[in-house]
Amino acid sequence: MINEMLAFNKQFVENKQYEQFVTSKYPDKKIAIVTCMDTRLVQLLPAALGIKNGDVKIIKNAGGTITNPFDSTVRSLLVAIYELGVNEIMIIGHTGCGVQGMDSQEMLHLMRERGIDEEHISLMKHCGIDLDSWLHGFEDTESAVLETVDLVSKHPLVPKDIVVRGYIMDSTTGELTPLA
Repeated sequence: MINEMLAFNKQFVENKQYEQFVTSKYPDKKIAIVTCMDTRLVQLLPAALGIKNGDVKIIKNAGGTITNPFDSTVRSLLVAIYELGVNEIMIIGHTGCGVQGMDSQEMLHLMRERGIDEEHISLMKHCGIDLDSWLHGFEDTESAVLETVDLVSKHPLVPKDIVVRGYIMDSTTGELTPLA
């Protein structure tokens, strides 16, 4: 499959199809969006929000939430704010998220089935990584989004003038529901 994508890429560049996407690194709308990596949102989210290439910074991860105040998503938000001029942040969860109800013990079981040595799992634990917490999902999407909004808006390195709001997107229709 990767080879097919590489072949497509070669034609894409040769035919200069990239020209319609040329823009700068600065988001025109000065917005950063933290959302889930779910495949249903790849085209739905931009279409449902009316955004195009160059409008916003989109940061995706499993669940579209932030579980640690110093993880790579927070780092990306700080870069977006201080280096790229972002002044509004949207945290967008979605219906039917695969991270909702995800169980760390089941994931560890699947890792073992795929050949991850118990020694490597133990090493993570000895390095101070709480795998149960790190690999655990959330029970309620709305609560997870609101916790992330709270974490970002109260983060000591995020300026107080940054607007941070949370939403749930319907994974089928793209309807956005604002959270309190």
